[in-house]
Amino acid sequence: MARQRPGAFGPGADHGRWEGSLSGEGSRLEVAQSRRGCLKRAGGMGAAALALPAAGCAAVGRINSHTLDFSTDFGVLNYAYSLEVMESDFYNRVVASPPRGIRPEELALLRDIQQHEMAHRRFFARALGPLKIDVPERDFSSVDFTSRDQVLTISRTFEDTGTAAYNGAGKLLSLAEFLSIAGKIVSVEARHAAALRDLTMNDPRAFAGDDIIDENGMERALDPPEVIDRVQPFFRERFRLSGLPGRMA
Repeated sequence: MARQRPGAFGPGADHGRWEGSLSGEGSRLEVAQSRRGCLKRAGGMGAAALALPAAGCAAVGRINSHTLDFSTDFGVLNYAYSLEVMESDFYNRVVASPPRGIRPEELALLRDIQQHEMAHRRFFARALGPLKIDVPERDFSSVDFTSRDQVLTISRTFEDTGTAAYNGAGKLLSLAEFLSIAGKIVSVEARHAAALRDLTMNDPRAFAGDDIIDENGMERALDPPEVIDRVQPFFRERFRLSGLPGRMA
């Protein structure tokens, strides 16, 4: 199985190389539908089920525009919020104007994911309140939203990246409450990724492929700079990162 190449799905990238073969999908669609049932149950953990601890009231000052300051837990939450904004805006566009040839079951799966990402986005927005950063305007000019193959492939890549981003950011959190919340959300992101991998990759083992699972049987993690490098092309202005440990900066 080919490994993902960092920064390979932004503007100017050859999305065709990511698409592969999406033919002969009957059995894969059945597997994805069974995962979709799990996704609908998982979606119940949305914003209403998450409670941000009162520690948020102790934070002082507003986060600078487009700056992700990882020296505090709130910077990590803003990082997660920015990713959720990107993902939810992408799925909003897909659902509002589905690509040609997409199957009803596939669109239903994307709608489920859209609802989850919107719930995560609303949660972080409410939790952060005045500490919420000004997320740069999104830029999907490189995406052909009329192409079923490209939409499904980019959806899968977003979810793989999102899962690895949460896994990599957990070690930067100090409060156990925040870590618990992140753990609940990343479990949903991982379900998204598994369902989309079942749907788009001609390999029954793809949901746990060696490009996302390491030699110790653990999900791969990406540090914030790696994640921002991958998603930056989908924003019109650059993020500024600060407060990262020396080994990540």
